[in-house]
Amino acid sequence: MKHTAEDYLLSSVKNALRILRSFSLDEPEKKVTELASSLGLSKSTVSRLLHTLASEGFVTKDPETQKYRLGLTILQLNTVLTSHLEINREAQPILEQLVDDLQETAHLAMLDDQSVIYIHRVESRQPVQALSHVGRRNPLHCTSSGKVLLAHQKEEDIEAYIQHGLTQFTLNTMTDPRILREALHAIRRQGYAISIEELREGVASIAAPIRDYTGKVAYALSVIGPVHRFHPYDPTVIAKVKRAASEISEKIGYWPPPSSTRQST
Repeated sequence: MKHTAEDYLLSSVKNALRILRSFSLDEPEKKVTELASSLGLSKSTVSRLLHTLASEGFVTKDPETQKYRLGLTILQLNTVLTSHLEINREAQPILEQLVDDLQETAHLAMLDDQSVIYIHRVESRQPVQALSHVGRRNPLHCTSSGKVLLAHQKEEDIEAYIQHGLTQFTLNTMTDPRILREALHAIRRQGYAISIEELREGVASIAAPIRDYTGKVAYALSVIGPVHRFHPYDPTVIAKVKRAASEISEKIGYWPPPSSTRQST
């Protein structure tokens, strides 16, 4: 089959995007050889694409280490995106109040393929904070926000995630499909999820679902902190997180059924 110029152009665009997506918090800088090896591309192809990306500010090269990292253009695009997300604007004052009440960091998260991605963050003023970042992706089965989002997916989507494999990160990670299914059922019933050292040791979190105007669980609100200080099983903490999630849901257009009642603090 003969390839056209348009085919090659589309292939180049796709590979350029693959290069951008290969950078992560764990690997923020990479050499040409590393990118070529991980992406299965030739060094000449990667060098050419990096040169083009650098000319537009999407990546930058450290002259000493010869490693590339994401450029400021990415930050500019991220600012444009996050500042125009209705959920971020509407949730900001509610999250600020929640952080003041609980003295821990709060996040908004959403489902992206088979990961949870954090789209907004309000930091606490505590001297020691749990590691978290806007844009970070985490597994669904071992984070409170991930479990909330997974619990409200279709059964076939839940099974597809389970069949993909439940990676163990700590001794507390749920790797038994039966136990995870039971936990997801409980999350749907109780309206919140808790994670105690399931992804990282020393970290605890609680999350509650946020519904859009259709009633669908589109986001999760989570509060995260170190286990020695933050106790998400505290009934007061649970009530405050559920109330905040309900308030955000209403802000973005969700009207709860007349029979439902809010959780009190």
